[in-house]
Amino acid sequence: MLGQVLLAASGSRLVRRSVSGFPLTRRVVDRFVAGESVPEAREAILRLLGTGLSVTVDHLGEETRDAGDAAAIAKAYLTLLEELRPLELGRAAEVSVKLSAVGQALDEDLALEHARAICAAAAAGGSTVTLDMEDHTTVDSTLRILRELRREHPSTGVAVQAYLHRSEDDCRALAHEGSRVRLVKGAYREPATVAYQSKADVDKAYVRCLRILMAGKGYPMVATHDDRLISITELLADRHGRSRGDYEYQMLYGIRTDRQEALAGAGHTVRVYVPYGADWYGYFMRRLAERPANVAFFLRALGGK
Repeated sequence: MLGQVLLAASGSRLVRRSVSGFPLTRRVVDRFVAGESVPEAREAILRLLGTGLSVTVDHLGEETRDAGDAAAIAKAYLTLLEELRPLELGRAAEVSVKLSAVGQALDEDLALEHARAICAAAAAGGSTVTLDMEDHTTVDSTLRILRELRREHPSTGVAVQAYLHRSEDDCRALAHEGSRVRLVKGAYREPATVAYQSKADVDKAYVRCLRILMAGKGYPMVATHDDRLISITELLADRHGRSRGDYEYQMLYGIRTDRQEALAGAGHTVRVYVPYGADWYGYFMRRLAERPANVAFFLRALGGK
């Protein structure tokens, strides 16, 4: 119930103003967001890489409804990638892109144009791009854009949200040679007509999707902090003869850092999702909705403890 309330709040302009304007909020946001500028993001990236982790970097922003704003976000990605290129980080540092941030709600072709430029800049630095998945109304559009991007940049990845009823079919279609798929549970407020609602049902759906991806010929990117799902991943990898280089784990910046480092220390590729930028509110509220422990952390900070 609390998660649903927080997801609803993530779309409220009134709550956004209240939360964003509260002085102590920044203390909590800093746990989940790697600053607002490219230098701050760069510092966080290098620190994580220094501990043996990989990264995927997200410039925060979504649901852009102005062409100028969409172009500005695309330019922010190009600036970040230009900053990272001399470091020769290659696949250790990729980027994640929300298509709604670069104009998807305005014009699918506009979003494709911006995404194509970002993919080209990533490829110039030996890296790649993963498309984030957003609410269920954008899935078909995102998959169409993915198909177009993969014509020139076949390593372009995409996220699939396990809680959507359609996702098992999407996983089957995407589990082919060279296809990079990030499997997440899902973090948007969706109706029961399109998405599983209970935690137990979402977890079961995640495992079903994971089985499809691990049995396929693509490259699964297992986005979870759940120890039980990590154990299931290992069992499935063993069953399907996958080595540790044939899949990876992905976890969020600031969450379970000890687990991230332990998995990396055991020889796994662990990629940390590193968000940065000023438009942090929607991302922050979804992180609170996902785990009660995050809410407790927020309340303790507000109490000054």
